[in-house]
Amino acid sequence: MKKDIRNLSTKELEEFFIKNKQKSFVAKQIMEWLWKKSKSSFSEMKNISKLNRELLDSNFIINSINSDEIQVSSDKTIKTKFKLFDGYTVEGVLIPQNKRMTACISSQVGCSLSCKFCATGTMDRKRNLSAGEIYDQVVHISRQAKENYNFSLSNIVYMGMGEPLLNYSNVIQSIDRLTSSKGLHISKRRITLSTSGISKMIKRLADDNIGVNLALSLHAANDEKRNKIMPIGESNSLKSLKEAIKYYYSKMKKQLTYEYILFDEFNDSIEDAEALYAFTKHTPSKVNIIEYNPIESGIFSKAKEKSLSLFISYLENKGVVVKVRRSRGKDIDAACGQLANKNKS
Repeated sequence: MKKDIRNLSTKELEEFFIKNKQKSFVAKQIMEWLWKKSKSSFSEMKNISKLNRELLDSNFIINSINSDEIQVSSDKTIKTKFKLFDGYTVEGVLIPQNKRMTACISSQVGCSLSCKFCATGTMDRKRNLSAGEIYDQVVHISRQAKENYNFSLSNIVYMGMGEPLLNYSNVIQSIDRLTSSKGLHISKRRITLSTSGISKMIKRLADDNIGVNLALSLHAANDEKRNKIMPIGESNSLKSLKEAIKYYYSKMKKQLTYEYILFDEFNDSIEDAEALYAFTKHTPSKVNIIEYNPIESGIFSKAKEKSLSLFISYLENKGVVVKVRRSRGKDIDAACGQLANKNKS
């Protein structure tokens, strides 16, 4: 079986060419075609000799992704179902807001965490995406931004299908390819990685000095409530998360974002706001209040506007920076928590 060439390092590719009695510098040229020019076939690599292209073609493959279905929301959000080389599909979203163009990308086929409010959580996790498959989503969505709205992509959020920190190696490699001057050269300041809260991996992010923005999906600031909606809380308690966050900040000195969906009469009381403030006050942070987007067989409903207003007022009076994130793309199931390959045949 042919290997996906994008899973090789430059050094490994150099060794391949030396072994086949070719010049090693060809490897760097190929890496530029793959990661800087985003080419998906060896025939497009025009400065590579025919002999070397045939050598590549007989030994490697490029497992690129393809747009399988595209939906456009009334608010101009674009959701794309991407078909992978093995027939699986994932979804990615372009979110246009004023002059800001954000790509929301997936890191896994399905998800293993089973969060009660998330459509992806109802799916089985089939496999991790490769770094190349993650990278390809950004390339496709970046083209959509330019072709549809004449704006360049400004931000990337790992908030689509899957838990990024459970696909750590491929996610970090994709970030490297996206931010490298030998890749797409996107600033790390414009990339946000969202996690459901895996304490040891948050520490590893700090140790590895990844440098992108980190967002924690909290949604409840006491263990009993959090465990009801996020089973991951049973193995990653709020105490362990707090320790990991403090460690992360001590190393990175970067503000953390807490994501908090308000559910009606579940986590929207002033007592819940007090608990959230108590949890977030230990390091510089901000809170994104996210509008709940109902899913099929969901057991929750959106918090009432009065509860939302009182909740926000309490936090702001405590000096917490709060932003309300209104949903985009709800009419095409592209909003936060709705990605689930719903129309998959």
